[in-house]
Amino acid sequence: MDVENFLYLLTAEGQNALDAASKLEPREEDFLAHFTALSKVFPADLARAALETAILRREAKVKFPQADRMYFTREALEQATSYDVSSYRSERYEGYHPIADLGCSIGGDTIAFAQKAFTTGVDLDPLRIQMAQENLRSLGLAEQSAFLQADLVSLLPIKGKHTALFFDPARRSKGRRIFSVRDYHPPLNIIYTWLKNFPAVGVKISPGVDLDELTEYSAEVEFISLRGELKEAVLWFGPLKTARRRATLLPGPHTIGVDRPPNEEPVLPLSEPLTFLLEPDPSILRAGLVGDLGAILDAAQLDPSIAYLTADSATNNPFVRGYIIEDWLPFQLKRLRAYLRERGVGRVTVKKRGSPLQPEALIADLRLKGEEEKILVLTQLRGKPIVIVCKAAFSY
Repeated sequence: MDVENFLYLLTAEGQNALDAASKLEPREEDFLAHFTALSKVFPADLARAALETAILRREAKVKFPQADRMYFTREALEQATSYDVSSYRSERYEGYHPIADLGCSIGGDTIAFAQKAFTTGVDLDPLRIQMAQENLRSLGLAEQSAFLQADLVSLLPIKGKHTALFFDPARRSKGRRIFSVRDYHPPLNIIYTWLKNFPAVGVKISPGVDLDELTEYSAEVEFISLRGELKEAVLWFGPLKTARRRATLLPGPHTIGVDRPPNEEPVLPLSEPLTFLLEPDPSILRAGLVGDLGAILDAAQLDPSIAYLTADSATNNPFVRGYIIEDWLPFQLKRLRAYLRERGVGRVTVKKRGSPLQPEALIADLRLKGEEEKILVLTQLRGKPIVIVCKAAFSY
């Protein structure tokens, strides 16, 4: 879709085409059949734009509760932050006025910011700027927002020393992911030119970022997971900074922040498997807070290099998924097969951490028969491979 076709989609005829496309409840795999039908009633370019929008709106419902009133490109939707995460992030900007959303794309984050303060969205892509403007208008936030088409590599088109910035640099090039912050567009170090005049800055970065690349930045690094799935990392500068490292779990929010240096993580005692096996949330793992969480839970580790915790009590904590341990033994295929067969175990779910074995291959090699079902956890105990047999899983 280009700007011309998008503006056509906003006309009365375009909205009729979009209504017709939406009623088909289309999916990507059915595009050709639906396009053929729609293009008999509407011009081909309009039918295509309407159908693309209807498909993307349907897919976007997992990220945006307002998706049926919004406009997307596929790449913009794939890169967009879920509204749950955007809404959480916007809380950091409480009391700041105005806000600038730099690299705003189709306005997914701008929606959350504009509910806090007047927000200016800036992006280089003219189509995304048009979509963002329409998205904010359709959600009743037009008077709380404005949009500028500009290249952030040039002079920042923002005025007012009290403006707080949120920066979402491009992390893809020609459809491929960019992993180094030095290769973002613009590169992350551009913030040095902004911090002189705008000290309150937040930056969205990849959750898989190489943490060594961030050592030169005096910022809080926050890792955010949504319903147990790691979604993103954010750098917080200046007055937005509240800690050195932070792990946050949504919904909630549940959050743990620490001010210690990364190399001063609490050292946990080592122990054989106790009553419970505790698996930390991925935000805890990426933030390097396994030791801090273990200290809160009064838990031990099985191995200093493995992020499983074990404890005799199941403390109510949303940052862990727990497993009730039934037994454990040194890993040996024949011994494990015999152990499970003796107990009539015919179905197993295999988890692993610190093991080279593939779960599917292990399940095939076990050749089990029976009615019982268990969870097998392949891991290490003081550097030696073990298997933990669990009979249930729970989360808070």
